[in-house]
Amino acid sequence: MNKMLLSVENLSKGFSSAGRQVAALDSVSLTIAAGETLGLVGASGSGKSTLSRILLRLLPADGGSIRFEGENWLTLNGASLRRRRARIQMVFQDPLSAFNPLASVGTVLDDPIRIHGVVARDQRPGEIAMLLERVGLHADFAGRPLRTLSGGQRQRVAIARAIATRPSLLVLDEAVSALDVTVRGRILELLVDLQREQGIACLFISHDLAVVRAVSHRIAVMEGGRIVEIGPAAAVVDAPQSDAARALVAAVPRLVIDPS
Repeated sequence: MNKMLLSVENLSKGFSSAGRQVAALDSVSLTIAAGETLGLVGASGSGKSTLSRILLRLLPADGGSIRFEGENWLTLNGASLRRRRARIQMVFQDPLSAFNPLASVGTVLDDPIRIHGVVARDQRPGEIAMLLERVGLHADFAGRPLRTLSGGQRQRVAIARAIATRPSLLVLDEAVSALDVTVRGRILELLVDLQREQGIACLFISHDLAVVRAVSHRIAVMEGGRIVEIGPAAAVVDAPQSDAARALVAAVPRLVIDPS
């Protein structure tokens, strides 16, 4: 069995809304092993994105603990946190909202390589070319403005940027939901290939249980800020135990990709 990479214990987060406190996360606990994909599904407002932003340290937690690669993730600050951020990266639904759309692809990829000192300065152009080729794009894409790319091409660049720092965990928040079915399948195949080759673990967040089933080893189901079901992907999809999971099981063609 692979060693434990991420352990979340009793994580909680509340927000004030219309004068009352709302629990976005209520005692959430989960684990991800090295090289594993955990799918996280739930309806809008179930707490999935709040959890991802706390994992990325974009939001503070109100309570609970996170251990990542053996360290207390929530107590890291300053230079220590900046160094460790290279090990956990995020892929968003729309790269244009996360990047400067006027920037070139090369600039987008060069930033994390430079900031985290991945390779020496004279090696960065070669590293960028390698990253582009790894996600199925020609090295010439480095000179193109991000805004001129198709949705699928932009998402490939987003994945290239995420793996540029050589992370051990990718958090993918609705990363393929805006893509058409054909492009979506190709991106999912790419993610599985990267995981097999580099041993990257993934937290794959979506409202689409069929897509999550295609790439996940295990699935956790969220409802009302809590995890109401967690288990092997096939078991959760084929024999859901919670009302939330049963509501998410849709009669749609399954994408068949073996993540093992």
